[in-house]
Amino acid sequence: MEDRTRKIWIMQYLLLLSLACFVSQLCATDDVKFYESFDEKFEGRWIVSEKADYTGVWKHEKSEGHDDYGLIVSEKARKHAIVKVLDEPVDLDDGTIVLQYEVRLQNGLECGGAYIKYLRPQDAGWIAKEFDNESPYTIMFGPDKCGATNKVHFILKHKNPKTGNYVEHHLKFPPSVPSDKLTHVYTAILKPDNELRILVDGEEKKKANFLSEDDFEPPLIPAKTIPDPDDKKPEDWDERAKIPDPEATKPDDWDEDAPMEIEDEEAVKPEGWLDDEPEDIDDPEATKPEDWDDEEDGEWEAPKVDNPKCEQAPGCGEWKRPMKMNPAYKGKWQAPLIDNPNYKGIWKPQQIANPEYFELDKPNFEPIAAIGIEIWTMQDGILFDNVLIASSEKAAETYRETAWKPKFEVEKANQKDEEPTDSDGLKGFQKLVFDYLYKAADLPFLGEHKVKVLDLLEKAEKQANLTIGILISIVVVFVSVLFKLIFGGKKPAKVTVEAKKPEVAESSNDAGSSEEKEEEKEDAGVGAPPRRRITRRDN
Repeated sequence: MEDRTRKIWIMQYLLLLSLACFVSQLCATDDVKFYESFDEKFEGRWIVSEKADYTGVWKHEKSEGHDDYGLIVSEKARKHAIVKVLDEPVDLDDGTIVLQYEVRLQNGLECGGAYIKYLRPQDAGWIAKEFDNESPYTIMFGPDKCGATNKVHFILKHKNPKTGNYVEHHLKFPPSVPSDKLTHVYTAILKPDNELRILVDGEEKKKANFLSEDDFEPPLIPAKTIPDPDDKKPEDWDERAKIPDPEATKPDDWDEDAPMEIEDEEAVKPEGWLDDEPEDIDDPEATKPEDWDDEEDGEWEAPKVDNPKCEQAPGCGEWKRPMKMNPAYKGKWQAPLIDNPNYKGIWKPQQIANPEYFELDKPNFEPIAAIGIEIWTMQDGILFDNVLIASSEKAAETYRETAWKPKFEVEKANQKDEEPTDSDGLKGFQKLVFDYLYKAADLPFLGEHKVKVLDLLEKAEKQANLTIGILISIVVVFVSVLFKLIFGGKKPAKVTVEAKKPEVAESSNDAGSSEEKEEEKEDAGVGAPPRRRITRRDN
């Protein structure tokens, strides 16, 4: 009797569970505003732009290693544009809205976009077959990577009610783009309380508030006051906090002509120095190429190699006394600085009321009437799939679990099988280090330094011989930012071994900032690795 009762109870439970799942599935379906799986061919449903600039061909192909189809960017170095007009516009003011889609960078992404534009209704002045970068959108969302740019864009085009102009508002410090070739799913959740959440593979990477000036650039709500454009700095306004002391005179014993360095008279030539041996010699193993033509190529010279005799000696060639710092050196004299009695501070224009200022409780979202992909990329093989607009986070999660996750797990397993063996273990370790550094680059405290860190990481990946030096530079950036946070922007005291000099006026012929100087050095070849000797001469 008890077994019979238990069986009936189990059957009732399973029936209720099945009913709950069915109802849940129905609700999830009701929450879906738009969904495109690309299981069927896109022709006739999506419209390819006919604009002359957009010559890139779209294809309907399987994702590598899967039976799942997607929309593929099939050509390199081309502009691609395609659009899908929705049956009904999606109103972004009606509660939660979730934008989600998958991207697989099958050939990587060195320079290009893989984002989607959510377009305004066509009465805003655009035609589907003429879709291009000028077509008015409400939101642009997704990966973009080129040079120092490496981010998952979120851009809102918002109408200023005072001026009627649409302004692009960019999410500050967005997450970076995964660097592998796996399928990733990007999710943007727009909440009715003005919250925005960005997820990558279901993991929250960024949370922001649409009305916060800390989260969008420029802020949606303009500043109440702005500098008066008509206010001009008075001609007698003195901004110099310090000036050269007009009463100071150069001391009589100050020698400006004394050189900075002089020969060390106490130095003696080391024993065993080979005066008659050159530092490099002709490579004895080098032979003149058979196809060398003296008339066309000039007289052949063997490439140079280090002289092996010099390795065992303290030095080769003509010995010269080393240079040392001149104790009499003082450099060019400059008057010490004193407080400027006429100093008035840094001039700023007066503030006036901003004519474009308005108050806002929540963004005035324009409805989404179409979904467009309009990109330029140097890579082919970019695959778009499972494009979703939903009114609940649960519906988006369901599609991630059923449509994306199984593919992702297979790709991860295949990637693991292809990982390097023990002989290539260092490469695997390097990849792990770079993965963690890319994640660290998403830390909010980096602020505007994020772009610099990402740029350095890209260079380190591409130039293995510079990896260690670049990674040290990245660590320096992290430490510098932490110092700034801890000490309130004050730099730690700098230790110097130079002789103490009086505070003097800055030279008027300053060579420029340190960055400018470094650029000048690079242009001049300073600091560049020595070039190998060329084995042919031009006549």
